[in-house]
Amino acid sequence: MDERKIIVLVGDGMADRAVPELGFKTPLQVASVPNLDGLASEGSCGLMDPVRPGVRPGSDTAHLSILGYDPFEVYPGRGPLEALGAGVDVRPGDVAFRCNFATVERRDGELVVVDRRAGRINEDEGTRELARAVNESVDLPVDFEFREAVGHRAVLVLRGEGLSPEVSDVDPKETGVPLKEARPLSDDPAAARTAELLNEFVLKAHEVLDGHPVNEERRREGKPPANAVLPRGAGSLKDVDPFEDVHGMSGAVVAGSSLIKGIGRMLGMEVPEHEEVTGRKDSNVAVKAELALEALDRYDLVLVNYNAIDEAGHDGDAREKVRFIERFDRELVGGIVREVDPEETVVFVTADHSTPVSVGDHTADPVPVILWTFDARRDRVTRYDEVSVSTGCLGRFEGLRLMEILKDAAGRQEKFGA
Repeated sequence: MDERKIIVLVGDGMADRAVPELGFKTPLQVASVPNLDGLASEGSCGLMDPVRPGVRPGSDTAHLSILGYDPFEVYPGRGPLEALGAGVDVRPGDVAFRCNFATVERRDGELVVVDRRAGRINEDEGTRELARAVNESVDLPVDFEFREAVGHRAVLVLRGEGLSPEVSDVDPKETGVPLKEARPLSDDPAAARTAELLNEFVLKAHEVLDGHPVNEERRREGKPPANAVLPRGAGSLKDVDPFEDVHGMSGAVVAGSSLIKGIGRMLGMEVPEHEEVTGRKDSNVAVKAELALEALDRYDLVLVNYNAIDEAGHDGDAREKVRFIERFDRELVGGIVREVDPEETVVFVTADHSTPVSVGDHTADPVPVILWTFDARRDRVTRYDEVSVSTGCLGRFEGLRLMEILKDAAGRQEKFGA
């Protein structure tokens, strides 16, 4: 058969567990998703363990697995991926960190975390100006680049000789406690040096940020100042074969999240940009669908990530999660499926992981999937949710097998044997 294009639609964190507030149904079971239900009725359904059964995946490790890369072998840590996604040129030997802008107060001589997200400050509220001030005013004995990312997030890259990613986090990951001191995680002198540099950066950044005009204005408005940086997730890039070399297909990633864009860039995939695709809850989903369709004209495989569902799960807001699932169905799934030819395209719908509102974090629960193309086996599933798809003909499989399944459905898989 002729080779088909492939588009993978990822509802980030879309899968869930039974929610008492929703009558012990999941948000997917409650949401009105006519487009997803239509695909389920006309396609093959099942469950996927994004990495392996029992493994709680990050969005990064899950997406690597979905794209056919074993995260246990190629995962470089979240820092380099966030930095690549934010547009930093991460080089071999660099040590990169993901960061939050945060609010701290000095108590008994210690900097205590009051808000890990500084009131969810974002680029429109001055994070770009704050990052510029840090870059211009902080002096370290090595080169560094600090840049704002999506929302309250930022990235830090240390560059120079004698650096190591073997350092602990400064972010305590809770409020009401002091900042942690970065410590070396190995006996390598480079790790000790990197920890010292990181601690120096955090203290000097606080001095710059605390009195910055952006934060003075936030205080006047009753908003928490973004007067500290919380680095975590240190890592350095590894040598990874490009997506096209591994799969024999050209590829693109359409996302607003810095993390997912960074994965695409690490794998040598095209990453289209648009100012209205923000990676925040206000992202223009219709524009994202347009970017995906334009990319599908030029590339063999396009992965599209929609992040807002995951944020609602982390916030523990079941009703908002339902609302964003319905938007995913209406504006992204509907907007794309109406424009593709099922005789020329394979559409695959999945979550990258479960983010139950009862947990507020990722869990190892498998995620529901649909494979839709004109000659897909039609099972008896008519609803897209975690329970209904469990009877589908795809069964349950690991994410690392997904690319093989998709390439076969698209007529792109080499035969094994005679």
